[in-house]
Formats: sequence, structure tokens, C-alpha cells
Amino acid sequence: MISRKWIDDLVEPRKEGALSKAYDCMMIVAIIMGTVPLLFREQIKLFWYFDIISGTIYLVDYILRWLTCDFHSDKSKKKAFLLYPFTPMAILDLLSILPTFNLLAPAYKLTKAVRLLKIVRFTRIVYYIGPLEIFVSVIKKQWKLLMSVMLVAFFVILITAIVIFQSEHEIDPVTGEYIFKNFYDAFYWATVTLTTVGYGDLCPVSNLGKSLSIISSLFGIATIALPSSIITAGYMQELNRRVKAKKGESEADNENQTE
Repeated sequence: MISRKWIDDLVEPRKEGALSKAYDCMMIVAIIMGTVPLLFREQIKLFWYFDIISGTIYLVDYILRWLTCDFHSDKSKKKAFLLYPFTPMAILDLLSILPTFNLLAPAYKLTKAVRLLKIVRFTRIVYYIGPLEIFVSVIKKQWKLLMSVMLVAFFVILITAIVIFQSEHEIDPVTGEYIFKNFYDAFYWATVTLTTVGYGDLCPVSNLGKSLSIISSLFGIATIALPSSIITAGYMQELNRRVKAKKGESEADNENQTE
């Protein structure tokens, strides 16, 4: 007889067992099928079937997870069932299912952006691929430090944008307008320069502006390096922790078998 615990082991990502691994593969295929139509402007009949199949699989997965949500909650069984639809992951799942109903009922049109909700399905692939899941785990653990770096970068960009906007008064000979027509242009330029992307669509022509570009680019190298080093160090720590934990579980299982 199929139990709720068996269903939970089946739907949980990266569990041991042939059926669980097959379920993970099915979910990955469903995610890809639901995303492929977004890569094309012309929607052929095959894509309609892709949407229906992937949406149906997502709906079944949503129901199964709802039925077993109490296994992953510290609340009572009744509260866990009532609160599950309002959890972040459940909301994302529901948003990813919404485009399927839009396909089944063409009259049900909210906006053209409803199709883009299919992208939400792709976020689920993180839970079925180990390295991506570790990366997300690192982001969650280091988010305060990363936010601090992002805040510093934002203020550097803001100050740079204000300075360039107030100091660069050159006129573009082609358009006859200021190179930086408004503050948003200056903020955009400062962001592109600080991140060392350098599209080149906006650039200062005065000596002061060029000097500021040099300083901003140098700051950008350090600013980009900080989050990268934080994530890399955190990733290695999390990976080592999981390897040790798995090794400890294996040793414990061997001891139990010996006894």
C-alpha cells in the first residue's frame, strides 16, 4: 500500500532509490519542456502539447507536495496543510502552473506577461541539481555579507553618477543634446562602468569625466571581486561540510551493520 511517507520520499529531490531518481528526471524534463516554447517567437502545435504536459506534471507535483507538507514542517499537521499554499515555494509552483490554465482557457487572459511566468518553472531545477542547490544554500547563508557589499557598491554608483551628471556638460554633436540627458543616464553609465561591463553607448568626453571613469573602473574591479570571493569561500565550506556529513552517515551505517 502506498503511504504518504513513500510519496514524500518520491517527490523530495535527490533521494536515493530508482523511483525517486526517475521522478527527478521526469521533473527536469517537464521544466525543460515548459521553458522551450519561450525560446521561439512562433508557437507551433507541438509547443502547446509541451505546455499542457509540463503544466499537468507540475500540478500533480504540487498536490503531492501539499499532501506530504507536514513532514517538513514544525507545526501541527492541520496548520501545515493550511499554511502550505502560502509558503514561498508553493507560491512559485502555483505561479508556474498558471500559464497552463491560460492555454486551456484562451478567454482567460490577464496580460501577455502571463506567459513569462513559465520562467518560474526553471527555478525549480535548482533543487534537482546538487551544485546549484549548494550555490543557493551559500547565498542564503551569506546574504547579509553579500547585501553589505551590494550596499557599498550602490552608494559608490550613486556618488559616481551624481558627480558625472554635475560635471559632464558636453553636448553630443550628433544629437545636439547633453551626453547625459538625465540622471538615469548617469546612473546607468556609473553602473556599467563600476561593473566593468563597459557597453560604450554612453561615455564622458571631458578630462574630468574620463578621470572619473578610470577611478570608477578601478573601484569596480575590487567591488566585483568581493562577492565572487565570498561565494567561492562559502561554496567550498558548504561542500566540505556536506562531504563530512555524508562520510559520517556512512560510518554510522557501517557501525550499525557490524553490531
